[in-house]
Amino acid sequence: MVPAGFLLLAETEILVPGSTANLGGGFDTLGVAVQLYLRARIVDVRADDGARLEVVSSKPAVRGTNAVERAFAAIAKRATGAVPTVFAEIESDIPLAAGLGSSAAATVAGLRIFERVAEPVSDTMLLATATALEGHADNAAPALFGGMTSVVEGDRFGEAGSRVRALRWKWPDDLRFVIATPFTGLATAKARAALSPTIPRKDAVFNLQRVLSLVHALQHGEYDRLREALQDRWHQPARAALVPHLGAVLAIDDPDVLGAYLSGAGPSVAVLARRDFARVERLLQATCEAAGSPVTVRTLAAHQHTTMMRDAVASAPGRTA
Repeated sequence: MVPAGFLLLAETEILVPGSTANLGGGFDTLGVAVQLYLRARIVDVRADDGARLEVVSSKPAVRGTNAVERAFAAIAKRATGAVPTVFAEIESDIPLAAGLGSSAAATVAGLRIFERVAEPVSDTMLLATATALEGHADNAAPALFGGMTSVVEGDRFGEAGSRVRALRWKWPDDLRFVIATPFTGLATAKARAALSPTIPRKDAVFNLQRVLSLVHALQHGEYDRLREALQDRWHQPARAALVPHLGAVLAIDDPDVLGAYLSGAGPSVAVLARRDFARVERLLQATCEAAGSPVTVRTLAAHQHTTMMRDAVASAPGRTA
C-alpha cells in the first residue's frame, strides 16, 4: 500500500484478466479467468485528498465514462481515511463488447488501484462493489479471484449487507479455450434484451442438470462428458439470431473439440480442447467464416491466480513503501 502523502517515483502495474462466462447453461453463474489482460499503470499519486482517479491514456480508447474511474470513485466513497488523486494509463488486450469480460476487468482494475494507493478492501466488499457496478457477478468474480468461479446472489451474506458471494472451483490445467471473436462487437444490453424473462420448466431442469454435470466433469477430468454438459436451452437459442456463427460452432463434430458455447453475451464463441490447438483454431475460424463472420481466433489458458501487481514503487526520502 502507498501511504497517503506518498509521491510515486516509479510505475506500478496491475494486471487484471479477462474472462469467459456462462459456459453453456451456467447463465449469470459460472465464469473462468483467462490469460488475456488489462494492464493499469499507476503513473502518479498526489496527496491532495482528491479521492479520484484520472485515466490519462487508454488503449483502446473508451467512449464516455471510463469503468476504471467509475469503480475507483465508488469504492473511494467507502474509504475510512484520506484518498489521493491517482493518474493511470490503461492498456487492454481484452476486446470490447466481445463477451470476454472487458468491462468487468476495467471495474476490477479501478478497485485494485484503490487498494494499492489507499487501504485494503475485503474480498467480500470488492465483489459486492464490482457486482453493483456491473449488474451481475459472473465476470467480476473470476477477474477478482482467478480460476473458475460460481456466484450466489441472495438477501444477505454478511459484511455490510453483501448480497453476493463467490465459490472457487478447480479448472484443469490441460484444458484450453479456443475462442473466436468477430470483428464487430455486440452490446451486452442488446444481447440481454433478446432473452425471455421466463423459460419452460423442462428447459430449466435441462439447464440445471447440465451445469451440475459440467462442474462435476471438470472437477473429475471426465472430458468425454463436456459436450453434453455445455448444452443450453435458454440464452444461446435466444441469442442465435444476433450471433450468426453460433449454430455452426455448436454443431462442430470433431474429436479434438470437447464442447462449444457462447462466451458471455457474445459474440465470441469458445470451444474446449486439450491438444492440436493450431488445427482446432483453423477449424473454428473456417466454421465462423463459412457462416459469414470474420473472426480473430485465440487459444487461451485459464488464469489461475488473483489480480497480479508488479510492484515497482521506490521509497521517497524519509518514507517506507
